[in-house]
Amino acid sequence: MMNQLFSLTGKVAIVTGGAGFFGTPISTALAEAGAHVVIASRNVSTCEHLASGLSARGFLATAMCVDLEKESSIRAFAENVMGMFGRIDILVNNAVSRQGFQNLEEVEVTGWEAAQRVNATGLVLMTRAVIEPMKAAGNGSIINIGSIQGAVGPHFPVYGQTGMTSPVNYTYDKWGMVGFTKWLANFYGRYNIRANCISPGGYGPGVAQLEGKEEFIENYKRLTPLGRFADDADIKGPVVFMASDASAFITGQNLLVDGGWTSW
Repeated sequence: MMNQLFSLTGKVAIVTGGAGFFGTPISTALAEAGAHVVIASRNVSTCEHLASGLSARGFLATAMCVDLEKESSIRAFAENVMGMFGRIDILVNNAVSRQGFQNLEEVEVTGWEAAQRVNATGLVLMTRAVIEPMKAAGNGSIINIGSIQGAVGPHFPVYGQTGMTSPVNYTYDKWGMVGFTKWLANFYGRYNIRANCISPGGYGPGVAQLEGKEEFIENYKRLTPLGRFADDADIKGPVVFMASDASAFITGQNLLVDGGWTSW
């Protein structure tokens, strides 16, 4: 019974930005749990590489192209998924554009608006595209990949003298994502559609090997109760939990996967 709660067998899951830093472990986790994963991105070649690797391991994965800056591409993508599978059970809004990410005084309109076309408008339109199939099925799980920057303000001293920072766009986008998640949960709960955020902190492949960033690395680990950065397994578990029936009575929440960073 417990294994069935976490099983995604027979489910169709979309992951935007599905072959990126977060997307790769997310897509892999959903496939390992039994879902047929649609790995989606503008860079379809990276999606195809990941999909072929998962297929070679006996899992179900398909690569598809979607451009979140274009409404027509989003519509066509959702229609293609429905035409191929006849259902959409899970959407993971993971894609993010970092174009034009700056501190406030360096923000330019063109860069700000370019990022918003993906991080705000694209997020909304991609979610809108899956709502009708989920309503028709009377079931669905929408998972938005946020950040600790959508739960607390940036702790700028952690960067020390490394020159690293947290741009204003990122905080703006991730707080907006949490509000959007709660709106979805409250409005579509009547259709048994759940919406939740997963907000990681301290995750990034190779971060511990960044040259010249040792001050940030040591500061971050010291300020994290678990004393380390997150790895792929730390991301995979929460995604399967939120996608599966194991979280059937959880909606409108922001699950912080941060080693305790935000709990001080």
